[in-house]
Amino acid sequence: MTKFRKLNRPTGHRMSMLRTMVSQLVKHERIETTVAKAKEIRRKADKMVQLGKDGSLCAVRRAAAFVRGDDVMHKLFTELAYRYKDRTGGYTRLLRTRIRVGDAAPMAYIEFIDRENELRQSKPPAPQPQRVPLDPWARSKLCKQFAPPKEDKSSEI
Repeated sequence: MTKFRKLNRPTGHRMSMLRTMVSQLVKHERIETTVAKAKEIRRKADKMVQLGKDGSLCAVRRAAAFVRGDDVMHKLFTELAYRYKDRTGGYTRLLRTRIRVGDAAPMAYIEFIDRENELRQSKPPAPQPQRVPLDPWARSKLCKQFAPPKEDKSSEI
């Protein structure tokens, strides 16, 4: 089971809040929230973009179970999937902004990268190295792990 922040809320409230905030992030492409919430939203939003890139029926159903709204689903599987087709991860950016006046909570913007009106320009996606597939014989030789020989305790005495 993965670790996550509880954000001082019951499970139902926390999941509902994350679903709403991820949907609003997809809709508006930038929102301001606390740093702890933004870090959790980043995990979920990157997962939703990955599902949008997959585009299968299973991915559509999994995304529909989490995000709210048909317009958000459409944007996720068309616009965002096309925008990030060459990027393997890191679809969102977290920018710390200020300290909130009421309770001194650190605030941050979370936004999608590679979009218009960005707060900071993104780096181009790094090219992924192309791996040459190994033949089965060479792969089996690489996978074998040999243990060191056992030492006899009787020889030490």
